[in-house]
Amino acid sequence: MRKINILYIITKLELGGAQKHLLSLISHLDKSQYNIYLFTARKGLLMEVALSLSGIRLIESKFLKRPVNFINDFLAFTEICSFIKKNSIDIVHTHGSKAGILGRFAAKCTGVKVVLHTVHGWSFNDYQAFFLRLLFVWLERLCARFSDRIIVVCEYDKKKGLTRRIGSNSKYCIIHYGINHLEFRSKDINLRRELGIDNNDLVVGMIACFKPQKSPLDFIEVARLVSRIVPKSKFLLIGDGVLRRKIEAQIVKLGLAKNVILTGWRSDIPRVLSSIDVFVLTSLWEGVPISVLEAMAASKPVVVTDTGGIEEVITDGVNGYLVSTKNVISLSEKIIVLLGNEKLREQIGQNARRSLDSRFSLENMVKNTSELYGVILNGKGMGKYGQ
Repeated sequence: MRKINILYIITKLELGGAQKHLLSLISHLDKSQYNIYLFTARKGLLMEVALSLSGIRLIESKFLKRPVNFINDFLAFTEICSFIKKNSIDIVHTHGSKAGILGRFAAKCTGVKVVLHTVHGWSFNDYQAFFLRLLFVWLERLCARFSDRIIVVCEYDKKKGLTRRIGSNSKYCIIHYGINHLEFRSKDINLRRELGIDNNDLVVGMIACFKPQKSPLDFIEVARLVSRIVPKSKFLLIGDGVLRRKIEAQIVKLGLAKNVILTGWRSDIPRVLSSIDVFVLTSLWEGVPISVLEAMAASKPVVVTDTGGIEEVITDGVNGYLVSTKNVISLSEKIIVLLGNEKLREQIGQNARRSLDSRFSLENMVKNTSELYGVILNGKGMGKYGQ
């Protein structure tokens, strides 16, 4: 009885929700049952984390990249096909849009027995050009045909997929993101001093890649509006990306150099969250952002745009606040109320932590995923493997 050979594919190990989810999953799977392979781009902020995981073979592709490039994409596709054939892969499990398309096509072409895909927010959205959106919907429909299961992290993404006729209802499985709650229980008293923040300052934080989806310039506008009313407020923007220069220019233009701190990417997110008073996310579209779940686990009040499946987690005014996208005035008003009322911050933060039930535990995520593998393998007469 040999182990099950699983190939995970993700485009890039950047510091994002999909990447953190995947690394948490594969680091906790039973290595006595599975041989685990991870195929990804050569560069990524979480590459060192992946390399440090025991019992996992990492395959670094020089062709797999996020931007669409037909030559690189084809070469990445052939790399995946070759690896599958050479290593007798039993399960291909893709994560994210590009990896999901290339990886599932490769799995289909090489006759892989089990093909799964996890949606971390769909590849199409209302902010894309119409014909580009149609292309991605068509590709998702095609790939769904040879996917045994489509895993989504919220009911919203399931409904969105079914509405666009991507797969059948029976193909969908909801497995929520898993958070290691204990990581976010500690309090760090030194980070503020390291960042030049006074203990009496009130700190608003956001963790996001600097890309259009996250709308970080809205966060800068919120900083301008809030700092007018709350002079002792500081704004931490954790992340980096293509919009960094525009963000820096806007900070200078609005005279916010003393109020806004750009930290770049950081690996000590629990420390960061323990040092802020309010968490904000200004996204234009999402599935369920892990950064919000982490802030809730850290007992922080959250003020976030009402996108994707976040309404399945947050009850407005109870364990956080939901605001329509691009509504910086409403975002600012909610933040100002929270900054001015310490008891309210504590109450909302405690409600947030308590509302993250076992559905959002790391143990539950790993258990549900492993059980799903077993169900599909047994259904295909492969239950003897790894048993």
